[in-house]
Amino acid sequence: MADKQGTIKLDSYNLHVNDIVVNVDIFLERNAFVPSYNISILNISKITDIILHKIREEFVSKINIGDIKITDTGDPNVIKEKFTKEIFVLIKKYFPDIDKKTSNLLINYLIQENIGLGNVEILLRDSNLEDIVINNAHDPVWVYHRKHGWLKTNVRVLTESKIRHYSTMIGRDVGKEITLLKPLMDASLSTGDRVNATLSPISTMGNTISIRKFAEKPWTITDFIKGKTISYYGAALIWLAVQNELSILITGGTGSGKTSMLNVVSNFFPPNQRIISIEDTRELTLPDSLHWVPLETRLPNPEGKGEVTMLDLLVNSLRMRPDRIIVGEIRRKREAEVLFEAMHTGHSVYATLHANNARETIVRMTNPPIEIPKLMLPALSLIVVQHRDRRIGVRRTLQIAEVLPNGDPNVLLQLDAQKDQLNQINESKVLMDTINLYTGLTIEEIKEDIDEKINILKWLVSNNITNIHQMGLIFAKYYIKTLKH
Repeated sequence: MADKQGTIKLDSYNLHVNDIVVNVDIFLERNAFVPSYNISILNISKITDIILHKIREEFVSKINIGDIKITDTGDPNVIKEKFTKEIFVLIKKYFPDIDKKTSNLLINYLIQENIGLGNVEILLRDSNLEDIVINNAHDPVWVYHRKHGWLKTNVRVLTESKIRHYSTMIGRDVGKEITLLKPLMDASLSTGDRVNATLSPISTMGNTISIRKFAEKPWTITDFIKGKTISYYGAALIWLAVQNELSILITGGTGSGKTSMLNVVSNFFPPNQRIISIEDTRELTLPDSLHWVPLETRLPNPEGKGEVTMLDLLVNSLRMRPDRIIVGEIRRKREAEVLFEAMHTGHSVYATLHANNARETIVRMTNPPIEIPKLMLPALSLIVVQHRDRRIGVRRTLQIAEVLPNGDPNVLLQLDAQKDQLNQINESKVLMDTINLYTGLTIEEIKEDIDEKINILKWLVSNNITNIHQMGLIFAKYYIKTLKH
């Protein structure tokens, strides 16, 4: 509902960041084209904030004139401990009767401002955000919200030198550097968040930082069904394929939810099989009940040594007796060759690839730089295509296709964008026969199995089971029950 000024309130909630209570308001102003994301700190008054600003200035001046000496260890924790002691002295000077709880609150706030990322730290704590981007010192910080898409915030980094300082600080903590000679940097925070930074003049309007947040709460099949990302039948079909150890490739454009779908697919893994996952940056979270070994690539050090590539890990994983292999993304020919070799030797493989639909997936797989012979593709059973409608900010499963013996795709389910429904458009020519071959189940029995799976999925949704570890236990019990039968 719009207020008298024509502003429409879209959302409002609170965040708790190191004892600091932050209100988030999301609204669309009259004549604005993009909604706003505004933060305000609730438990620090304006007068207190003015005094804190004075403390901050005094603290910085003491560092500048050498009264406060920063340790040369470079250890952020040692520096933080030193700063905490010095800030406490200043706070007691201006607030002599302050209690411990309030003192800790103000210390955390000042530490965040001085050796953290300022108010960007608050954005990092919002689990509703997927991306945080700083474009330059003139523009506000932008965020990508799970529910509302791209939003302008009231957070600003006021100088280009401050943006560069943030980039340097992030790089230093993970052994990376960003300089005028090396103006591009990829890094990962200790939280798992991925960071890309660029320096001017490479980014012509100013220094930039792009942060892709690690999902604190992994996506589950319940989340996908409740959010209309996928239908019950589509989810049951994928579950059927996973249960029968068939390989699946998840494709889509950037930000379409490929990795999220990969995490959802892992909900269906049985607990009695060994799973090896290989990623450039750790994004997957699998249930505790699974026998899972996550592996991560490593970039070379500044001397160019110590690199561990996706191919290295793929080849090594085959010596680890895996039942199932998960690969973050296929990019090169040799990686794809090893994966398809793994499929042909009896391993179930789950991976992602950039392609916008099932037919384009086949084209990408059979042409440079991947260039897999088309006759090898039938080792892959399903292609699941994810799509993101950037206009309205929603993600949907666009297609689920099987791969025919000649390597062509047969689209089984396709999204009707007008009705927002995932509909069956073709009968299976391969999938059902493959399951029949290895299980002996008739087509009717397979359909009954799908119906049973749909009923279980409906129960998960009606009971709002969204905890991935709880879900893992439920599927483990299901598999134990099926083994007994």
